Amino acid sequence: MDPFEIARLQQYFRTKFGLPNLSVRARPNKTDSAEVYFGDEFLGVIFRDDEDGDVSYDFNMAILEMDLPERAG
Repeated sequence: MDPFEIARLQQYFRTKFGLPNLSVRARPNKTDSAEVYFGDEFLGVIFRDDEDGDVSYDFNMAILEMDLPERAG
């Protein structure tokens, strides 16, 4: 992904989720994906899919059970 595309994705995430501290960063030696961070905390990877001229993005975020609260609600 080029810097313009990364900036567009970052703006989309910040606006969509209301998180000004969210950033999208280039990955070393990778051109089909970027990393997503909240502050300094790594959240996941966004992959670019360009199939038949239709571009889409897939955000992959792993959530560890130990990071979840003990009880919901």
